[in-house]
Amino acid sequence: MSQDHQAAFNPSALFEAVQQQSYPNATLYIVATPIGNSADISLRALHLLTLVDAVACEDTRNTAQLLTRYGLHKPLIAAHQHNEHEVAAKIITRLQVGERIALVSDAGTPAVSDPGAIIVDAVRAAGLRVSPLPGASAAISALSASGLINDQFYFVGFLPSKAGQRDSVLQGLAHIPASLIFYEAPHRIIESTQALHQAFGDARQVVFARELSKLFEEIHRCPLAQAATWLQQDSHREKGEYVVIVEGASKDSDQNDIEARRVLNILLTELSVKQAAALAAQITGKKKNALYQLALSMKESNNEES
Repeated sequence: MSQDHQAAFNPSALFEAVQQQSYPNATLYIVATPIGNSADISLRALHLLTLVDAVACEDTRNTAQLLTRYGLHKPLIAAHQHNEHEVAAKIITRLQVGERIALVSDAGTPAVSDPGAIIVDAVRAAGLRVSPLPGASAAISALSASGLINDQFYFVGFLPSKAGQRDSVLQGLAHIPASLIFYEAPHRIIESTQALHQAFGDARQVVFARELSKLFEEIHRCPLAQAATWLQQDSHREKGEYVVIVEGASKDSDQNDIEARRVLNILLTELSVKQAAALAAQITGKKKNALYQLALSMKESNNEES
């Protein structure tokens, strides 16, 4: 880097520009925090956090540690999924007397597959101002590095933990042409990937983004047919939070899969797996062996759900 370019970077000027912006009282500020690397906080977020009267957060211990890294200390309000309605009322009372309150989650953008949406809804319903400070988002970060060419994406978040409920959700997503974005915990990643493979078939591309912005960040893309094998090749891949992105449906192949599932759902109520697969093959024109495996999976899922 040349000396001219080095001299052009002036942190003091940037902070001065941040300070000149308006930060109204009686406002709930939605503040995105880093998803792994603490350097990914924005200058505006840092400045705002010095101004607020309190910080509502998912876990007070995590947020206290985060603020300490930046040399900040603020009163904290626990605002998690079990107390959002109660906390929303308290926050509204404080906003009504002119306080500024920041809302953060443990990592990333609040209210996106994290607590916060109920609080934001209540504050807006009370006629009070809500202002977002954009920043880190695991879903958008992973999507930007996926290489999947699609103008649309569908954010799913975490799938249900029960196999039957999960498979039902996936069946409903099978025909969507948008890229599908999931979050998944490491202890469920192999099981969920196998469910994705069963629901969407061999050919669709899947992207695994693990430990984004951290030391052991890993982003891998492959067909769903190879996905479970790749995960099982290294035990470290069962560690760290995942963003999983699945290529959107192509019109022809996925419509055929949806029709096959619809037919099998009807036939399995009266016939054995083998009989249902044989008859479904005659109706849909799909291979009997593939339909047998699909019917077996559907039968097992229905049994687990019941």
